[in-house]
Amino acid sequence: MSRFSAITDNPHENRFNSKVGVLVTNLGSPDAATTQALRVYLREFLSDPRIVEIPRIIWMMILHGVILRIRPSRSAKAYESIWTEQGSPLIDITKKQCHKLREYLKKQNHNDVEVVMAMRYGNPSIEAGLEELRQKGITKIVVLPLYPQYSSATTGSTFDAVSRVLTKWRWVPELHFINGYHGNEKYIESLSNSVQEYLDHNPSPDKILFSYHGTPKKFLTNGDPYHCFCHLTTNAVVAKLGLDKDKVMTTFQSRFGREEWLKPYTDFTLKELAQSGTKHIAILSPAFSADCLETLEELEEENREYFIEAGGKRYDYIPALNDRDDHIEAFYDILKPHI
Repeated sequence: MSRFSAITDNPHENRFNSKVGVLVTNLGSPDAATTQALRVYLREFLSDPRIVEIPRIIWMMILHGVILRIRPSRSAKAYESIWTEQGSPLIDITKKQCHKLREYLKKQNHNDVEVVMAMRYGNPSIEAGLEELRQKGITKIVVLPLYPQYSSATTGSTFDAVSRVLTKWRWVPELHFINGYHGNEKYIESLSNSVQEYLDHNPSPDKILFSYHGTPKKFLTNGDPYHCFCHLTTNAVVAKLGLDKDKVMTTFQSRFGREEWLKPYTDFTLKELAQSGTKHIAILSPAFSADCLETLEELEEENREYFIEAGGKRYDYIPALNDRDDHIEAFYDILKPHI
């Protein structure tokens, strides 16, 4: 065989038999609920300039000199409280989501679409996920970060990570990057269904809190649209279900550091509501596509205590959409134009 025919036989030349790969990504999780595993995970997470916008030299001194000496042991205890026999809830749920998405794609006759899971921080890494797709002969990649509301700290950081990997590839495949889906009708439908199912089986709460992961306020003032997309998500569910607007609030959780973050703060709001006579609240966190530390420990445990200790009587957490069938259908609806 001549060297020219070898080039012709190269699979990259055959664009008519192209294979599509879907890289489903989420934030990530430590490998174990231990201090050492948290130190490794937090080092990667907090070294991302998208997460902490402080001059690198100053921040690295703070990170390695203070935070990584103190925070890992505290975080390990929090993770230990939600850890299961399957390990990290986020990783386990994302695996289930990917499995269901594969099965749904097959039902829609997309038998040639590969679905691979990857995490922005920790394992399996984005680099490992992309390499797995490359080994499968994928010529077109669709990246689906499971962040409904775009933020530079989540979706933007995922784009950075994917780009860094692809700069090392000699042959870059066709790439489609989903940068958010807060307005997708199927996503809003799934979110609304989860709220309606709660309302159908429980007494009507005095307030329903839509609690989103917070970001520093300066992100918003510098042009990040996340805050607006969160409010649009809440408004879409309120409109779809015909909820009383006076009973619904949008709040922000998970602050880190001393600077001002998006307000109102979820924990402060819960305390204020209870102190002013609110007895029963329901809370959900639409920014999380899978239950994780911020929902299972922060919302279900820590914030429940704030509300009850301040005088509240009933606190109900509405779970993340996880691997609900209508959530998987939303994933397909988001991916469909690209596969």
